Amino acid sequence: MIVLRSGNTIPQLWIALAVSVFAAVAFYFSTNAILHDLDYTADIASALLRGDLGLREKPPEWLNEMIPHGDRYYSAFPLGAVLSMIPIALLQKARLIHNFPAHVLASLIAGCCVYFFFQLAKAFGANYSSLEPSSFGRRILLALFPVFGTWTWCNLGFGGAWQIALGLALLGQTAALYFTLVRPSPLVAGTFFALAYGNRTELLITAPLYLYFFWQRSDRTSALWSRSMIKQELGKNGRMAIRFLSVPVCLAILTAAYNFARFHSIFDFGYTHIPEVHEEPWYEHGLFSIQAVPWNIYTMLFQGFASLSYFPYIEPNGFGCSIFLASPFLCLLFREGGKYKIAAWVAIAVLTLVLWCHGNPGSWQFSYRYAMILLPWMFLLLTGNGPPRLTMIEISLFTVSVAINALAMWLFLWTDQIQGE
Repeated sequence: MIVLRSGNTIPQLWIALAVSVFAAVAFYFSTNAILHDLDYTADIASALLRGDLGLREKPPEWLNEMIPHGDRYYSAFPLGAVLSMIPIALLQKARLIHNFPAHVLASLIAGCCVYFFFQLAKAFGANYSSLEPSSFGRRILLALFPVFGTWTWCNLGFGGAWQIALGLALLGQTAALYFTLVRPSPLVAGTFFALAYGNRTELLITAPLYLYFFWQRSDRTSALWSRSMIKQELGKNGRMAIRFLSVPVCLAILTAAYNFARFHSIFDFGYTHIPEVHEEPWYEHGLFSIQAVPWNIYTMLFQGFASLSYFPYIEPNGFGCSIFLASPFLCLLFREGGKYKIAAWVAIAVLTLVLWCHGNPGSWQFSYRYAMILLPWMFLLLTGNGPPRLTMIEISLFTVSVAINALAMWLFLWTDQIQGE
């Protein structure tokens, strides 16, 4: 319960739901899912319900990343991303919906992310369990920031299958952290982790951090450990690890079988089989290469806006810009302190290295869309390294960040001012 100054009580759940509903509604009415026809994962999910791993008929021309192989057309998306769309496919099969509901789905993802970010703040102490105006305001601001104060707003708003997958990876990580740090439940946390890495495979490398968080919660108050106590602790941690890893391991096995059935290799997700991908210059050294690091570093950290002589006077490039320019609030990442500082920076560092090795920084996008998967870990830093109460610096940087991303969202989703090259 949250206690108001007047003495009334409000369940925290209702406040979290109110904030998340506000976020979902605001996201829905502010965005325009212009890439909703790129429904690769939903099409393959419908095929799975028919007993096929791919499409039997040639897909429409706008689905140009479908992979012709044998007598089927396959998708390069991992199995987890396809399974995430099974509920959509079931609704389509029941004729309750007809087209891919990208706009609604993206809005629901945004609202759910805000809900779990709001609740995740509880991991940082009692200050976030009260309705004292300043601390409560900071909790709302931080919950809204990853969606509306970053490139998530624009990129998730596109509504294409690639953007939806990134949004589900963001949601899965945030929920997994909540069920690890706030309301520990290894099985539920593992299920959400499977949702995350099922949509973005590179997130598998963060699994040890979740296990570390669970092990940290074990009772280690005794300075002298007997052999029986150590054995009991190891057994407890082993059972916890099994519960957390059960769903992710099952998904990994199914993904390996899915890949082998399509391309005769458990490690072949199909991306290099996309027509003409092997001819693109940025994949000259392979899908992942150290040669791609400088281009990714420049796009993620240093690329700027173009200047205009008319409103809005600045214009982002359609192929990336610095995440710090897109979201000045991220400058606060480098403040001292933080309850989960080491683990968060480790996650950010290893994931960023993987992203930098990818041959292409993300193609059509605002800022660096792949960095959406870093936001849950950035949230841990931003929430933990600041003061318990809202400051003018945070308000100012949040306002500027929201304004920049609102401008980008408007330019990309509601106008034709930004053109591809």
